[in-house]
Amino acid sequence: MSINRVNISGNLTRDPEMRATAGGTQVLSFGVAVNDRRRNPQNGEWEDYPNFVDCTMFGTRAEAVSRYLSKGAKVAIEGKLRYSSWERDGQRRSKLEVIVDEIEFLSRNQQGGGQGGYGQPAYGQGGYEPAPMGAPAAPAPVAPVAEVYDEDIPF
Repeated sequence: MSINRVNISGNLTRDPEMRATAGGTQVLSFGVAVNDRRRNPQNGEWEDYPNFVDCTMFGTRAEAVSRYLSKGAKVAIEGKLRYSSWERDGQRRSKLEVIVDEIEFLSRNQQGGGQGGYGQPAYGQGGYEPAPMGAPAAPAPVAPVAEVYDEDIPF
């Protein structure tokens, strides 16, 4: 038995790119930077080493999510790994990417309004009910920001 599940959280490295397949399926591509912390052997200091992960999302969800993402946005992603290989100009090429099943917005929407603030559920999990017509909208709950750093974690 094998398990192919990935959970990452990080910041978008670029604005997402939306395209469509020949069959009309929407495809959203974006990159996420995640850090790996290691101790520098020369000076003993902890340092962040970035890893850049290509992510792809398909279908109508991809189109909806694209409106809330932009470079620098912090997200949490759950998905599966997919390996692709091809040949271009006589050279063999390959890449490993995350196919996104669930995405949660961890930073506030910079464009104002909309879902995606702290404490909002992952897209597609429900939990968001708009106020009835004419009723004042209740303010969205804001989760407190914890001041926890990697060096505070004992492992």
